[in-house]
Amino acid sequence: MKLTTFLKNDGYALGVKTERGVLDVAAACAAVSQDVSRGVPRTIHEVIEGGAEAQEALLKLVGAVMSGGGAANVLLNEASLTYGPVVPHPNKIICVGLNYRKHAEETNAPIPQYPVLFNKFNNTLTGHGHDIPLPRVSNKVDYEAELVIVIGKKAKYVSQDEALSYVFGYTLVNDLSARDLQMRTQQWLLGKSLDGFSPLGPFVTTADEVGNPNMLNIRSIINGEVRQNSNTSDMIFKCDEIVSYISHHMTLEPGDVILTGTPEGVVLGMPESKQVYLKDGDVMTIEVEKLGSLTNRMVSEEAFAQK
Repeated sequence: MKLTTFLKNDGYALGVKTERGVLDVAAACAAVSQDVSRGVPRTIHEVIEGGAEAQEALLKLVGAVMSGGGAANVLLNEASLTYGPVVPHPNKIICVGLNYRKHAEETNAPIPQYPVLFNKFNNTLTGHGHDIPLPRVSNKVDYEAELVIVIGKKAKYVSQDEALSYVFGYTLVNDLSARDLQMRTQQWLLGKSLDGFSPLGPFVTTADEVGNPNMLNIRSIINGEVRQNSNTSDMIFKCDEIVSYISHHMTLEPGDVILTGTPEGVVLGMPESKQVYLKDGDVMTIEVEKLGSLTNRMVSEEAFAQK
């Protein structure tokens, strides 16, 4: 399944992507019999935390609608939706730095011996299609296309062999980075945690539909120009290694998200004479194979505040 979070009546609603549009889950539950709607989760977090039983109930609802169960009017056009961050309330946002070999090489950084971990906060979250404020405190905002792991089960001290069984699904993020702030001190946090710096979505694709997450094409496109074009096979630490490693140091909870690093092609990795950082009006699209695409536009902080 492909699941999304969209804005409805000033709150977040759950949607399921189908070949006929996005199913509004709450509206569909109101339109079908109680037998079909019983136990159906109403938010992405309820789906994740509810495990196989929640997913089965959701699939039953989708099947009823798609077979003509009287709820065809609850199928929405994707283009009409206002998307939220697809996982709006993660307990933890954990990021892996320098996790693509060619990216480490382009920035003249040594290949890490262990995963380089840092975190972001919920203020960075936004959705597909939203403008992102270009902060007046930075002149060097950079894009980073990344695959995101969404944890599905509580994980502590899990082995690498078992790690992917704790994954609910995968989504996309643009791990925006203010390089001048990031490099101001040895701690990267400041440059990574400005408002809107983690657009997430638009869909979470469940792990069963993705298969091997370590063999997915990944790209970033800025104003129509392909800047990053790689494959998750270039990761230094693969998805199973990342989940296992983190779980040995902190308990992972359902709904936690892990940003797995970015490939080569960011502005920071270019020769200094060719570095042109993001500016007002730039349109960024992140693509990951099987997961779709995520698009956002940078706007000046002043213009953003007037919206």
